[in-house]
Amino acid sequence: MSEAVKFCRGCRRDVLLTGFARDSNRGDGLQPRCRECVSVYGAERYRMSQAAKGKVVRSKADVPVGHKLCRQCGEIKPHDDWHRNATASDGLATCCKTCKKAQGRAGHLKRQYGITEAERDRMIAAQSGVCVICQEGPAEHVDHDHQTGKVRGVLCFSCNAALGQFKDRPDVIRRAAAYVEGNLWNPTLVAQGVYRLPS
Repeated sequence: MSEAVKFCRGCRRDVLLTGFARDSNRGDGLQPRCRECVSVYGAERYRMSQAAKGKVVRSKADVPVGHKLCRQCGEIKPHDDWHRNATASDGLATCCKTCKKAQGRAGHLKRQYGITEAERDRMIAAQSGVCVICQEGPAEHVDHDHQTGKVRGVLCFSCNAALGQFKDRPDVIRRAAAYVEGNLWNPTLVAQGVYRLPS
């Protein structure tokens, strides 16, 4: 016994009844186009409506099993390159680990210092890629005034850590420089029990 079929208005062929979605407004209770045509027609209609708004709709990528397309970088990567996300339908994050890391760096710069990666890169280029203080180490750490929040420059790890240890106090930094230059900061005995500290 042959299964019942219906003529599809979209692809103009006979399709099994199971190939049509239900539609209670139709006499036979089924949509006039088969599921496949509705899918293609719906996607095309959506693409056309978005194009009318001036938006670009990406075409569906052919992604192999065990892989996912990252909409951020446009690369198809294996599931190992994605963080887990229990709330997502596929159980994976919306972008790959590499893009997530880049977003994290950019977000940190914006939140902490109020600058973009491009602004930081311009500062590094203006410093010829080296630390402003020692002029030897690679400029990698954004330095800012802890009182005002104003970004001062990009330093190497050592110089940035040193400023932090000196608590950004110019008087202490000057004394440290004098000490390194050979001025021992010992108090001078002026009288019995009276010492003069270096100015």
